[in-house]
Amino acid sequence: MHCKSAYQYEKSKNLPERFFDKVDNQLRLNRKILKEFNKGGKVTVRKELLTDVGFNDRYHTHIWRNQKGDVYQFIYEYGYLPRMENGREKYVLIIWQDFMEK
Repeated sequence: MHCKSAYQYEKSKNLPERFFDKVDNQLRLNRKILKEFNKGGKVTVRKELLTDVGFNDRYHTHIWRNQKGDVYQFIYEYGYLPRMENGREKYVLIIWQDFMEK
């Protein structure tokens, strides 16, 4: 006889992906990608490099606006600023700093 939790787990695997799971999985993937591409603390990369490996900029956890008015989007501690440079879409990648709290 199988236990209830095993039965419920098997039953849930056959259900369509829940919205929460979809968002959570994309946030995790986005964070992993930003972490991988931002080894130096601040770097500029082409947008297509990130999207080619699954990055989706529709999903983020919060934003931060600098004194110039630029709006960085963050996935937990990793942030990015969309920017056009020489006709190419790019992201400026940064890591959350304590001074951003204010």
